[in-house]
Amino acid sequence: TPTVFTIHNGQYHGAFDWRHRRLLPSFDPARGGLLDWDGLINPLATGIKCCWRLTTVSNGYLDELMKFSGGLEHLIRQEAPKARGIINGIDLQVWNPRKDSFLAHRLGRDLSAFKRKNKAALRERFHFEEEQPVVTFIGRLVGEKGADLLPELFSTLLQRGAEACFLVLGTGEPWIHEELKRLTKRHPGRVDAALEYNEQLAHRLYAGSDFLLMPSRVEPCGLNQMYACRYATVPIVRSIGGLKDTIPDVEQDPENGLGFAFEDFSFSAACKAVERALQFARDGEALENLRRRILKADFSWDRSAREYRSLYRELLTQRP
Repeated sequence: TPTVFTIHNGQYHGAFDWRHRRLLPSFDPARGGLLDWDGLINPLATGIKCCWRLTTVSNGYLDELMKFSGGLEHLIRQEAPKARGIINGIDLQVWNPRKDSFLAHRLGRDLSAFKRKNKAALRERFHFEEEQPVVTFIGRLVGEKGADLLPELFSTLLQRGAEACFLVLGTGEPWIHEELKRLTKRHPGRVDAALEYNEQLAHRLYAGSDFLLMPSRVEPCGLNQMYACRYATVPIVRSIGGLKDTIPDVEQDPENGLGFAFEDFSFSAACKAVERALQFARDGEALENLRRRILKADFSWDRSAREYRSLYRELLTQRP
């Protein structure tokens, strides 16, 4: 039977000792080598060895797995000819700025009015200063998402005179919570944090923010950058995994760029990327043109489904 095996996070191998092989269904001992990797029963390695085609949720993440996959790097490089990355999609009905019931103001013909009115709603809720770009982080406040950079990043940007407001929505590490609370008290009207899971507020932040910050350590695919584009909010991302595939830098690729990207996981690299974005936003016409471009980006499941359908058809006509 033709098989397709998809890796979402290559750090989870599910490996266990051979002493527990009785937990498995019966198998031919002569084929036991397919189960083994480095002396352990490794289901992830077995899937990679046995599948006809291997997919990950982005080409960028596939490249990373060949270098960092918890000991499976050689195997993935060896099986690379049968591997490809296919980006996930998003539900365009749930994330539809023209019909979104969570929003204070829905998108009509006037994109500028849509952004302005939703931004005004955020300013009213969080008491932000007027006429300042809003830079938002939405997600788990954990190291994997780069959230440990946020307190120092926001503080330093404000010390450098950044004309912006910074907003965080999410929950995670207690120490990050405390640092953000302190920062909010120190910079009222410029920094705030909703330390909760709130789906309605998330939609409103995507609609009312100017920029979405994603300084991830690891991001196999990423969805938040796609949600942001649906609401004409410009992503600022670390160029890794799916973020690398979906958000080309507008200054490096003026014709096709969808946001701002930085390579290194570091405070300084993230800081420079935010500063570049804020400088770009001073040109109102350039920002408006970029918003219109990202609003047209296709992150639908239809696009992803076409790639999977092509893969399945290929399998039906070819042997591995």
